[in-house]
Amino acid sequence: MKKSNEIDMTTGPLISKILVFSIPLMISGILQLLFNAADIIVVGQFVGPQAMAAVGSTGSLNNLIVNIFLGLSIGSSVLMARYYGAHNKEGIKDLVHTSILLSTVSGLVLVAFGSILARPLLIVMGSPDDVIDQSVLYMRIVFLGMPALLTYDFGAGILRAIGDTKRPLLYLFISGIINVCLNLFFVIVFGLGVAGVAIATVTSQYISAFLVVLNMIRTESVYKLNIRELRIKKYQLLQIIRIGLPAGIQGALFNISNVLIQSSVNSFGSIAMAGNAAAQNIEGFVYTAMNSIYQASTNFTSQNVGAHKKERITPILLSCILLVSIIGITLGSIALFFSNDFLHIYSTDEEVIKYGLQRMSIICSTYFLCGLMDTACGSIRGMGYSIAPTLVSLTGACGLRILWIFTVFQLNRTLFTLYLSYPVSWAITFIAHIICYSYFFKKWKAKEPA
Repeated sequence: MKKSNEIDMTTGPLISKILVFSIPLMISGILQLLFNAADIIVVGQFVGPQAMAAVGSTGSLNNLIVNIFLGLSIGSSVLMARYYGAHNKEGIKDLVHTSILLSTVSGLVLVAFGSILARPLLIVMGSPDDVIDQSVLYMRIVFLGMPALLTYDFGAGILRAIGDTKRPLLYLFISGIINVCLNLFFVIVFGLGVAGVAIATVTSQYISAFLVVLNMIRTESVYKLNIRELRIKKYQLLQIIRIGLPAGIQGALFNISNVLIQSSVNSFGSIAMAGNAAAQNIEGFVYTAMNSIYQASTNFTSQNVGAHKKERITPILLSCILLVSIIGITLGSIALFFSNDFLHIYSTDEEVIKYGLQRMSIICSTYFLCGLMDTACGSIRGMGYSIAPTLVSLTGACGLRILWIFTVFQLNRTLFTLYLSYPVSWAITFIAHIICYSYFFKKWKAKEPA
């Protein structure tokens, strides 16, 4: 029997159900960014621009390393939605236990990987001498939280796949409040600087992971977790890898272009790095709101694929395109209009503000294109085709940006030229995804029973 927190995505009106699914997810993402922003704000206001740059400049590198494993959680979520739509209880049970154990093992691998490679990778990125030691320290501490980060992400993905976006929001809110309080405590009271905000982040991640696992243990729903039954089932693992690994590789390689862009920003100095970090953090609120629609397109599509509701697949994509456009344009405009005020929350240094404004003027006005790109990709992935959208994204977004950095940017080495690579790549990749979606929808529809 379907629980009150679950959503049957295979029947009823689409727009209202997508919003019921997406709004808690959107709030979750915004809360998470608020809590993450506290790291940058606290060190920016109470330590200085170099510490702010140290915390902010590790983001793209962390994502590069972590995204392969986070991609596996997408594979787990897609499979969960499909099993739920098909009422496959045995498949759900095997998937839940495989996913949670896989997330823990993957997190332990990342602890070792991040600790060893933090300094060499930051050196390759060209981190300035006045920043790199603090960046290495922050990165090494944060990677101690990877088992918790992945466990929460896999667990929350399972809940969201059945339509429960409210409880992951609650767990995130609790852990986030603790994160902010610990940030202030460790930095202001103990003067721990970047180490303090890193310790606070890791602590909050373990709290959120504990809460989501506790929920899965105590529930009587289909996704109930029994610690003694934790096993990695070969079929489930292969299916998670088949769908999730291309998504993870896409995320990781996608961040190669972001790492190159960050390296290019680093060449302008620590003040430019601080402004870029602040602007990125503000833009993240727009992105995470749009990302909730991407997740809706993936999960709604996957549930309907499991239920063989072919007539709902294209309306799901069109509904999500409409919603993500409205969200992206509205929030992007708000961020741009109040950009000066928002940036002053992060720093009072006028040079930092100037660099932040330069980035936001380009990104915020065109960010809806990124939402369109992701939403189309999510629908294709929800149908079970993961390699093709990965190749399209890597070629259109990642590849084009790298080409831009080594050609257009070299001809005119300004931050304006560098940031312009984002909207150009988003628009081209969205068009390619729509063509790709049309092809795979016809292919999937042809093999489905009438």
